[in-house]
Amino acid sequence: MIVASPHALAGARVAENANKDGAGVRAYVGLGSNLDQPIAQIRQAFQAFESIPQTRLIRHAGLYRNPPLGPPQPDYVNSVAALDTGLAPHDLLAALQAVEWSQGRVRGALRWGPRTLDLDLLLYGERTIDCEDLVVPHPRLHERAFVLIPLHEIAPRIEIPGYGPLEALLGAVAGAKLVRVDG
Repeated sequence: MIVASPHALAGARVAENANKDGAGVRAYVGLGSNLDQPIAQIRQAFQAFESIPQTRLIRHAGLYRNPPLGPPQPDYVNSVAALDTGLAPHDLLAALQAVEWSQGRVRGALRWGPRTLDLDLLLYGERTIDCEDLVVPHPRLHERAFVLIPLHEIAPRIEIPGYGPLEALLGAVAGAKLVRVDG
């Protein structure tokens, strides 16, 4: 069950391009954690996705440990999840931020600093979005192994709007130091 701030999900709108069968839009979310039992934090987030209105977890990649970006801090554990959602992009973002908040995320802390949970809306269908508070595809998706490798695990033939096939982006991260940590 998600414990969210009262305004986080208020006024949720159905996405304009939701499928007629009610399945909605396929969205991909990047997950990362390096505080307070990161593997457990990621697994708890997968469960929390099931509580987001009009949203269903379709699948998720394995968990990968990788060195952090930014200041000295513990290694991160990362994954990617595929969601089908009837929420509009900003409403899905609010729901994801509510999940972060419920798991102890503190916003406004050090940029690229340690965190209990970081959820990034990587892709929202085939849409491109460029707003002050939301950019989709995620601005650095195409250069981050800890996103591309797990995304490839669950959606190997996906096209990244503005960048092309995911398969073509993998060469740029071939030397990445990711370690699978969940078997």
